Amino acid sequence: MRWRSPARSWWPQHPLRFLPAPAPSLHLLLLLHLFSLWIVQIQVMLTKYSLITKIKGCLRFPRSPVVLCDSWAHLLRTGTLKMRLLWELLVLHSVMVCLADDNTLHGPVFLQEPNSMIFPLDSEEKKVKLSCEVKGNPRPTIGWKLNGSSIDVGMDYRYSLVEGSLLINNPNKSQDAGTYQCVATNPFGTIVSREAKLQFAYLENFKTRTRSTVSVRQGQGMVLLCGPPPHSGELSYAWIFNEYPSFVHQDSRRFVSQETGNLYIAKVETSDVGNYTCVVTNTVTNSRVLGPPTPLVLRNDGVMGEYEPKIEVQFPETVPSAKGTTVKLECFALGNPVPTISWRRADGKQIPRKARRHRSSGLLEIPNFQQEDAGPYECVAENVRGKNVARGQLTFYAQPSWIQRIGDVHAAIEERVSWECRASGRPKPSYRWLKDGEPLLPQGRVQLEQGSLTIPNVSLSDAGMYQCVAENRHGVIFASAELSVIAIGPDFSKTLLKKLTLVKVGGDVIIECKPKASPRPTYSWKKGKDILRENERITVLDDGSLRIVNVTKSDAGSYTCVATNHFGTASSTGSLVVKDPTRVMVSPFSMDVTVGESIVLPCQVSHDHSLDIVFTWSFNGHLIDFEKDGDHFERVGGQDSAGDLMIRSIQLKHAGKYVCMVQTSVDKLSAAADLIVRGPPGPPEAVTIDEVTDTTAQLSWRPGADNHSPITMYVVQARTPFSVGWQAVSTVPEIIDGRTFTATVVGLNPWVEYEFRVVAANLIGIGEPSRPSEKRRTEEALPEVTPANVSGGGGSKSELVITWETVPEELQNGGGFGYVVAFRPLGTVSWMQTVVASPDAARYVFRNESLPPFSPYEVKVGVYNNKGEGSFSPVTVVYSAEEEPTRAPTTVLARSLSASDVEVSWAPPWENQHKGRIQGYEVRCWQHDEKEENAKRIRTVGNQTSTKVSNLRGNALYHLAVRAYNTAGTGPSSAAVNVTTKKPPPSQPPGNIVWNSSDSKIILNWDQVKALDNESEVRGYKVLYRWNRQSSTSVIETNKTSVELSLPFDEDYIIEIKPFSDGGDGSSSEQIRIPKISNAYARGSGSSTSSACTLSALSTIMISLTARSSL
Repeated sequence: MRWRSPARSWWPQHPLRFLPAPAPSLHLLLLLHLFSLWIVQIQVMLTKYSLITKIKGCLRFPRSPVVLCDSWAHLLRTGTLKMRLLWELLVLHSVMVCLADDNTLHGPVFLQEPNSMIFPLDSEEKKVKLSCEVKGNPRPTIGWKLNGSSIDVGMDYRYSLVEGSLLINNPNKSQDAGTYQCVATNPFGTIVSREAKLQFAYLENFKTRTRSTVSVRQGQGMVLLCGPPPHSGELSYAWIFNEYPSFVHQDSRRFVSQETGNLYIAKVETSDVGNYTCVVTNTVTNSRVLGPPTPLVLRNDGVMGEYEPKIEVQFPETVPSAKGTTVKLECFALGNPVPTISWRRADGKQIPRKARRHRSSGLLEIPNFQQEDAGPYECVAENVRGKNVARGQLTFYAQPSWIQRIGDVHAAIEERVSWECRASGRPKPSYRWLKDGEPLLPQGRVQLEQGSLTIPNVSLSDAGMYQCVAENRHGVIFASAELSVIAIGPDFSKTLLKKLTLVKVGGDVIIECKPKASPRPTYSWKKGKDILRENERITVLDDGSLRIVNVTKSDAGSYTCVATNHFGTASSTGSLVVKDPTRVMVSPFSMDVTVGESIVLPCQVSHDHSLDIVFTWSFNGHLIDFEKDGDHFERVGGQDSAGDLMIRSIQLKHAGKYVCMVQTSVDKLSAAADLIVRGPPGPPEAVTIDEVTDTTAQLSWRPGADNHSPITMYVVQARTPFSVGWQAVSTVPEIIDGRTFTATVVGLNPWVEYEFRVVAANLIGIGEPSRPSEKRRTEEALPEVTPANVSGGGGSKSELVITWETVPEELQNGGGFGYVVAFRPLGTVSWMQTVVASPDAARYVFRNESLPPFSPYEVKVGVYNNKGEGSFSPVTVVYSAEEEPTRAPTTVLARSLSASDVEVSWAPPWENQHKGRIQGYEVRCWQHDEKEENAKRIRTVGNQTSTKVSNLRGNALYHLAVRAYNTAGTGPSSAAVNVTTKKPPPSQPPGNIVWNSSDSKIILNWDQVKALDNESEVRGYKVLYRWNRQSSTSVIETNKTSVELSLPFDEDYIIEIKPFSDGGDGSSSEQIRIPKISNAYARGSGSSTSSACTLSALSTIMISLTARSSL
């Protein structure tokens, strides 16, 4: 027989492997033969008791993640095993030989768990389905428990499993009601689902057929009992009055309790007499039953008197309420008069705004109940005879809800495993643990404390499915997780030693060795083929890594890490290369520079040229981004051993510490330098106004940073609401040196709000200003500035109008500012004065019926404020208002100039026959069929006694009138005169225009224009011409239909022709373009578009006209 070791390609993928051995001796072969017989017996025994499960060519041990695959399974089945010790075979049950991918093999996981349900007994379905869906690999088997006991589906024909869900045919409430759990199992373990309660809903009929008559007095309260029949499931209640479908309407007097079904009438009235029937509805089955009718009659011994409320319906003293549910509290009272119901909290807090009141406040409903809604509640029933109060406590409870679940754990053998689950709930949930569906108790290595589970040294027997169960008296929740215990020999397939490790002479190096192994292996190292011994420089760390300090050239070479545990040995090899260290040859040095300068900080090194080198710079601890800060920083040098830094246009912010960092793959070093930047001083600090007067302010401040150049002087600036930005102000001392930190600002305006700032300067420049001081107002003073441009005049009759420019607010010197207006007739002594209290006033009008018109007055305007009166403005002369003219112009004449223009003339009134100064005349013109108030108005100025009225309609009758005006208004109008405009000019333009050129002349011909009946006769023609590049136009008039022009030929000409008549100019022809003439003879008609050649220009233009035909 020949012994075969497994294929070599198999070794790296499996946690355990066989090692080749020398050819067996005779004694060894005999021993192995006996050993193989023992293995066969073990196999038969395990198979007999179902301890081994076949899974796709592998052998699987139940309740353990151990899977024996490939050659291992073959060896165990055949009993052939090569060079293995007996103790290793005995632990095969506890060793994972083939560790499958977690995505392929895993324990059961619930996808859907059963829900509690209420099944209507009268349902036509006659089937109950409790859903359960599970995933796992291998596929889990599913079973069910009822009230903690397993259900044997095969023993009862009514039970069947449909893809894991439990189907109950013809359910029976006595046999099938209870708590169900789904149980899922595969080789990795067992889990149980949450608890699902199955209840049955039904509603039986009322037992009694008749009820006794209820006799009450009018005004008395009354209760009719419903007494629902046996049932299961939530009920709702209503009452029929006399006959269906007449239901009792609930209001402040009548109430139906949904807790008991009873009908309450607070105060019986005659209309309540009749038969009452209780209607009970099962909200689950929707079935309805009617109770026997109860007759209600009135007694004849009188009417019930008034009495205080008596609460008949009230909520319990304690009402447990679940989180998120809708809480309903009932309260109703009997009484005469009918009591009113109100609700309040006994602890003084407000009832939640979300709460709703129904049925005249007999029902308080609180939706989405939360912790803050819990507390003492009171129902108050009240009428004129008194009140009664019912109290109860709403307590909050919540089913457990997960805050922290447990998750799957893959642990190496002998590792520490710890789980913690946390749930919220009220009362606080308690915790218990299950392993593979069975209770887990704290014993031996398993430590349980509330929601935490700890196994200090996990073993293969600990593998399985675990569940944390959180519960309080209101509910139970489950969280599941799988514990996989890994046992594997050392494996470097994914964590090989680093192929090449670089280190510098004199440095330290750690070569990591981290194979995958469980339990933790022991480590040894080789250099080349020799075992490596530890010494003061060479140490094997706890994690297996090799550490070498103060490396020398002799340490270079090949290193091998060897890892060994119970399940095998593996090794991995890498090389160590020792390089010369990098050294800084030229370091950056500290410098002292001025703002705006540019410098270079050197950084040059010597290094092993086989290594890549990287230069980086940091500024005040932050790496310099040369792309982002390229305006100031640039890396220069040009050699791989130089990394100099150029700083351009240095600013104050560039002062600080610069570090050049040099890095290769074996070492890292740095060199630093400090940069001092001198610049203009920083802003002064804490500018304070110590004292103010009406024109001064005492300031103080603290100096800011001098930026390495002493401060030589300070300048004070001020700003007011009226200034444009900041302005320099005068100070005492006039020049503030750099050692002075106080100054007095002078020349301020009284009663103005100021803020100040200070600017420092040194030999380098002027710095940034300080932050503004607080705002302060100077004290008040007498006003000094008088109003400017005092004048006036105009206004209505008997008025003297005086105007002035207001004094700006910043010059009013105080509050309560106003004006004093003084005036007197010219040549008199006494002044009349008046006060204008508004600082914004710019006008005063003095009215007096005896005031003569247009009389001169001397006027002056003064100022005052809270401190007193100031001075007056210079005296000026203002005229009183004048009277409007009293006489109309005479001798008004009008004549037509054209179809659109007329001329009007008039004579002024005699001077001794009118009052009022005449400033000009107003001409009004309106068409015969228009109203006079819509007339066109034209005004003349001064002594002008004629004007032209334009833009009129042709051949139309117009009326014109003239009146004089001045500042007081207009005078009487003259008598209207009539004038008719001339007929419109011809509307037809000249046609058939032809031009000829001969020598230096251009001859134009056109057809005669005939005027229409309503148009003026043609009196002649106007020829308009201009150079193409000029805007000014020349005009020639002729009474012929031709014209001869003497024009130079070196220019383009634009020509138009139009007729004219007494009615004005007629319609113009289209523009005619006569181009430059290339020869002495040319012809054209209409608009010319031909190109022209340049002829010698004449120094002058001669125009001669020759009549070719008569009109």
